[in-house]
Amino acid sequence: MWWNLPVADRFFKYAAVGAVATAAHYAILVGLVEAGWLAAARAAAVGAWVGAQVAFAGNAAFTFRAMGSGATVGAWLRFQVTAIVGAAISFTIVHVGTRIGVHYLIAQVVATLVALVVTFEINRRWSFASPTPDRS
Repeated sequence: MWWNLPVADRFFKYAAVGAVATAAHYAILVGLVEAGWLAAARAAAVGAWVGAQVAFAGNAAFTFRAMGSGATVGAWLRFQVTAIVGAAISFTIVHVGTRIGVHYLIAQVVATLVALVVTFEINRRWSFASPTPDRS
């Protein structure tokens, strides 16, 4: 079952690390858009990548450390693939949202929530998975 106590605890840690990474993401997003350097969708993708590097460090040290993979090169590479998935989700939702008239920050909040759930599951089951199945 997805929602048991160890998984829920890990999800809340993931969300806490994600909040820090999201702050970095949003700072990059707002800075690039407000400076006029990039359109919102592209700035969201850049912000997502920077946020992903912050998230990897935090999740390797805090969220998934007990799973056995930790901050290995393999985990980092898998995390980057997952970050690309998250960035694609973010880019797509922000792009569609702004095209239909939604403010870019509202679109980004929706994108963040969707990406949070999707990337947690990918990271839990693949990026930081230990060689033995995680029962939590």
